[in-house]
Amino acid sequence: MLGAVDEGRQGRRGQWAGAAAGAGGRQRLGRWGEDLAADWYLAQGFEVLARNWARSTGEVDLVARRGGLLVFCEVKARSCGAFGAPSEAVGRAKQARLRRMAAIWLAEQRRVATGPRQCLWSEVRFDVASVVAGRLVEVVRGAF
Repeated sequence: MLGAVDEGRQGRRGQWAGAAAGAGGRQRLGRWGEDLAADWYLAQGFEVLARNWARSTGEVDLVARRGGLLVFCEVKARSCGAFGAPSEAVGRAKQARLRRMAAIWLAEQRRVATGPRQCLWSEVRFDVASVVAGRLVEVVRGAF
């Protein structure tokens, strides 16, 4: 993974109580991870523009903006670190999918934004946020 890494901290939402086995537990863990990542971006002065933005071709976990910088963030959460860093799970296929989804999101924003609400971003960045056991471990800025 390329990019700068910021060590995270537990979000203001308290401690994650753990997830029950099965899909429901994974969904809760994923939501918790997205909450922590969104809190991190807010603390860094970003505005979160979208969460779980989805179309038939995929989903973007977070879209955040600070000034002219627009960030598309993939959040990876795991209940333990036994199988490596969550960010390692974002391979080439997931990166390509996220780039395609970003292009769709940008195209849709251009269609609806006119006049003073024009969408002007001078930089677009792709980040990966890793959450282990309910704690934001790192945000890899400019991951790909």
